[in-house]
Amino acid sequence: MGALSLARLALAVAGLGLLLLPWHGLEGGVADIASWPGGAAAPLVALLPGGERWWLWPLVPLLVAPLPALAAGRVPGRLLAACGAGAIAWVFLQGHAIGLRGVAWPVLEPWLGEVRQTSLGWGAAAVLAGAAGLVATGLAARGRFGGDAFIAFLVVGSAGLLLLFVFVPLLTILSAAVVEDGRLAPAALAARVTTPEAWSLACLADRQGCGVVWNTLALASLTGVLSTLLGLAFALLAARGNVRAMPAFRAMTILPLITPPFVVSLSLIVLFGRTGLVTGWMWEWFGIPRTRWIYGLPGVLLAQVLAQAPIAFVLLEGAVRAIGPSLEEAASTMGARRFTVFRTVTWPLLRPALAAAFLLGFVESLADFGNPLVLGGDFDVLSTRIFFAIAGARHDPGQAAALALLLLMLTFGAFALQALWIGKRRYTTVTGKGDSGVPAPLPRGLKFVCGAVAWPWMAFTAAVYGIILVGGFVHDIGRGDMAFTWRHFLTGFEVEWLDGMAFRGSAWDSLFTTIQVAAVSAPLTAGLGILLAWLLARQSFPGRRSLEFMTMLSFAIPGTVVGVSYILAFNVPPVELTGTALILVICFVFRNLPVGVRGGIAALAQIDRSLDEASATMGGGAVQTLRRVILPLLRPAIVAALAFSFVHAMTAVSAVIFLVSARHNLATVYIVGRVEAGEMALAIAYSTVLILIMLAVVLGIERLVGRAQIGRRAVPATPMRAGA
Repeated sequence: MGALSLARLALAVAGLGLLLLPWHGLEGGVADIASWPGGAAAPLVALLPGGERWWLWPLVPLLVAPLPALAAGRVPGRLLAACGAGAIAWVFLQGHAIGLRGVAWPVLEPWLGEVRQTSLGWGAAAVLAGAAGLVATGLAARGRFGGDAFIAFLVVGSAGLLLLFVFVPLLTILSAAVVEDGRLAPAALAARVTTPEAWSLACLADRQGCGVVWNTLALASLTGVLSTLLGLAFALLAARGNVRAMPAFRAMTILPLITPPFVVSLSLIVLFGRTGLVTGWMWEWFGIPRTRWIYGLPGVLLAQVLAQAPIAFVLLEGAVRAIGPSLEEAASTMGARRFTVFRTVTWPLLRPALAAAFLLGFVESLADFGNPLVLGGDFDVLSTRIFFAIAGARHDPGQAAALALLLLMLTFGAFALQALWIGKRRYTTVTGKGDSGVPAPLPRGLKFVCGAVAWPWMAFTAAVYGIILVGGFVHDIGRGDMAFTWRHFLTGFEVEWLDGMAFRGSAWDSLFTTIQVAAVSAPLTAGLGILLAWLLARQSFPGRRSLEFMTMLSFAIPGTVVGVSYILAFNVPPVELTGTALILVICFVFRNLPVGVRGGIAALAQIDRSLDEASATMGGGAVQTLRRVILPLLRPAIVAALAFSFVHAMTAVSAVIFLVSARHNLATVYIVGRVEAGEMALAIAYSTVLILIMLAVVLGIERLVGRAQIGRRAVPATPMRAGA
């Protein structure tokens, strides 16, 4: 797409927002559209003549100024960039200056008087999109981004979205922590982050609990260490132990990915709760009293390790298999024994993978909300304390923001410690040279230890997930009533025929909403992620490093912090989204975006740049190269991004529990509510339905999108004629 075509399209989109679409948000939903072109659905062109929004008149000359040049076929770069940037700045400045309660900036009150307005709507969004297109076209016309208007628009548009939905919410939560009664109060921030409930060490002197920071840090550290060690035991057995249980290992890695994160907690309660199966057997057989030991640190730790150990196994198995056998063979040739080879060669080369596995377990533990909520008992962590500061009776957003800031500091500290531990050493073992060495087998003692750890854990994992599959089909598995029943599924998913299909079950609304939100957010996440990956890996432009940093920033932010930041940033004009399905979609897109970006970059690293150059030589522009050359070869990355985005949208709870509403509830939040109400069997039945849906969708996405085909097409054999 040329610069002139893009500029005309951008101006047309801006004109659509100016002339036809509702300028303000529709507070009454779809019903407000009936009042168009007046009332709540009025476009800006209907608001300006009557003087209702006189302060928006500057947008008109800004959007009209480029018209004569574009009509004459010229692309004035400086004018387009200035008009586009001016329109964007004016929309946001006036939106922040004038809100629901009137003028927000006291210095403007004498000039503006008694005026007020609601949040921005679809008309404003169209004007902003068109203005971004004008900025991109203007920059491309001035020689930026290689003069390619398409690349310029991708960079400007994605940077704007990342600023609005990643960077601005983070700044909002940081500012909320230092504000009290609408005024800047550094002392309030100091009091909030140093409160005894966060840092108390009373647990060292008596039976009182420690502060939530120490609880969170201890839980995350234990989860990271234990999940990494368990994953390492499985990885060593799979790669070097000559075991024949790889299908079982693979099944163990898939289950946590398609299981809601807190469902494991439900199984643990059924097994080890006060009325649990194992608890009852221990009382009947050995006279061991029933206790509530599963509620607190032991239960939450067990649930988190069950969820994280399989992911650590995936990371570490690939690292073990990537170690060059020649290095170990050289050590053996020098007379080193098996254990010495492992200690001096294999173990040091695994350091980056071990650090990555620990970091992932640590960060996921920090972000986990469902398991501490279900199993925490009196053991508070930052994620649950943040939730109750927002949703509890106290309702203290400032305290929630301060606790979220502490959680963010712990996360960034973990990243810094990982970089420090790995250091600047090189761990390269795969080079361009062939490696015909044979991987060193595990030392016998180490293989025995790995087996003694892995096989019991495998059996325990199978029992936990077996409870999920069985618990929904029996009367009350928690009390040992194993009589078969469909009652729990009928309660949640009953269907009646009354002049048509009627969904009577209590879970249908949340399930339909979840599927719709996941179905919308997954392709958006995959598409934006692949485009950003292509920009970062294949294009060179000013600010590329900053764009990459903003892209990966959401990965480092725990889900609880994301939820609180979205509540604080988008609960009031100019961008008011809370209570809508749109905020759920946006949250999922930008929360899961880093995985699609990193997967796309990794896939692009395997595609030679000569293919891009060949396309350019044949006259193909950036759009044609991306559509005809790159995207067909990125099908595996697209499949991974689609599957990951859909599954995480179906199973997420830590961020969206702050964002759901009575009208737009999600499956995971519904399940948490059933657990709190004591309806364990219904929660397990719903979890079973979710697992089956996600498994079917993941397999369906892979089948529909397909895989990249690299190689020559099969040529049908031509029969030879006699005598040839």
